[in-house]
Amino acid sequence: MSSTPDEQTFADLGLADGVLSAVAGVGYEAPSPIQAATIPPLMEGHDVVGLAQTGTGKTAAFALPILSRLDLSQREPQALVLAPTRELAVQVAEAFERYAVDLPGVRVLPIYGGQGYGVQLSALRRGVHVVVGTPGRIMDHLEKGTLDLGSLRFLVLDEADEMLNMGFAEDVETILADTPAEKQVALFSATMPAQIRRLSKQYLDDPVEIKVQSKTATAANIRQRYLLVSYPQKVDALTRILEVENFEGMIVFVRTKHETETLAEKLRARGFSATAINGDVAQPVRERTVQQLRSGDLDVLVATDVAARGLDVERVSHVINYDIPTDTESYVHRIGRTGRAGRSGDAISFVTPRERYLLRHLEKANGTPLEQMSLPSVEDVNSTRLARFDDAITEALEARPRIERFREIIAHYVQEYDVPEVDVAAALAVVAQGDEPLLLSPEPEPPARPARGERTERGGAERGPRVARDGSPLATYRIAVGKRHKVEPRQIVGAIANEGGLRRQDFGAITIRPDFSLVELPADLPAETWDALRSTRISGKLIGLKKDDGPPSSRPSSSSRPAGKKPRHKKG
Repeated sequence: MSSTPDEQTFADLGLADGVLSAVAGVGYEAPSPIQAATIPPLMEGHDVVGLAQTGTGKTAAFALPILSRLDLSQREPQALVLAPTRELAVQVAEAFERYAVDLPGVRVLPIYGGQGYGVQLSALRRGVHVVVGTPGRIMDHLEKGTLDLGSLRFLVLDEADEMLNMGFAEDVETILADTPAEKQVALFSATMPAQIRRLSKQYLDDPVEIKVQSKTATAANIRQRYLLVSYPQKVDALTRILEVENFEGMIVFVRTKHETETLAEKLRARGFSATAINGDVAQPVRERTVQQLRSGDLDVLVATDVAARGLDVERVSHVINYDIPTDTESYVHRIGRTGRAGRSGDAISFVTPRERYLLRHLEKANGTPLEQMSLPSVEDVNSTRLARFDDAITEALEARPRIERFREIIAHYVQEYDVPEVDVAAALAVVAQGDEPLLLSPEPEPPARPARGERTERGGAERGPRVARDGSPLATYRIAVGKRHKVEPRQIVGAIANEGGLRRQDFGAITIRPDFSLVELPADLPAETWDALRSTRISGKLIGLKKDDGPPSSRPSSSSRPAGKKPRHKKG
């Protein structure tokens, strides 16, 4: 289906007045190609298959027509959006709420693992119009009878290929079978593998197929890197980057207005020249702040996407995506704030373990792999601090008249108190530095592990407790799915990581037996992770996670191994 002319507006697409006013309120001026091609057939009641990358605006493409056609007098869910991860489910639900701001009474509920059941159950009892959820938690509610899809009119499969890659194919089909035959279905996927094509033929009725390529591209003169970092580590990671990177001006992008103020305040407390800018900042203040950045009176600007529109400052050498954007257009716009006027620039994106799928989508859409970087070490930071300390001393020594005056004062002190000059210099450094230490303390050494094959006094190989890549101890857990359920390691990792909020490096060996599987996970799983994983499903079956306290023979043996490792065979 061909895209519509550039002059088309949202008003031409037949959307409800309340939806149009919300669209104008969030600053959308014209529909993107996927929106212009998808909204009309959805408004007309057709099923749709949309082939589009993340970042092409597809959330609005299905959310706007659904909101335009809701029956607000009905309390049962009318629309269900299935998403592969809790993060995407939350983002889609937030988008629905943004677009429904001028539609009083619309209720949207995100449902995902890791969130307490109480909130979800009370919301379902009050009545909701739109449910956005992950397959595992939706299946759980269906089994408990707490989610009724009998009145469903709209079903959306978002990031369908990602859902299947994570092992949710059987769950998705079970959910589809539990929905009314008469409903409108929209399926969105970045690719069209055979399994997606089969789903489309089986569950969609003569769908309109729409294919849109993202036309955005990033500049070749911008170095693009990413840092894998947990959310609590972000402030420390940013602080270290600010200390180690050789930058002139920097823009740090965050998602919310509140976060701009909070982060700027934290940076100022750490001694950096930082100011926040967001949509609530008055225009005169904004102009003054940008001028400070341009002149060098300000080094770090913490901004939202909206506040940085049209910002053009040649001095900006670095852009930090403190919160990685959820769409390609925002990413391209953000990093385009550096590398101006033909200069080189640097863009660094913070990626939490749960956001890796966003990184893959950005790389795929832009055709540019991002370079992974390591968190600057304590040694890196201390080397930089010592170099700056040296520079400060060198600069002070060049101010000869002032040096001469202080030389006499120091000579008097040395003679009067019989203290070596080097000790006086060190004492003055302490005075200048204040209570803040010049150097960071060394990071703790990771626990030592015996070398492979190292023998103990008893003559056997020292096995010791298993540990994850970051040195934390692992334990063996049993789940109630195995070979007869046709599970694969990637399905186990995908389901447990997504629902339990774990990272890939939290996994050790995986052993798949006929009726169950053994998985090495952190020994001290928090209570909320336990709760989420107890209700997690793989191939439609509850995994029934529990600690494995069986005999050593039930532990992972030569048939199991961490990803990427070759099997180790016992010698006879």
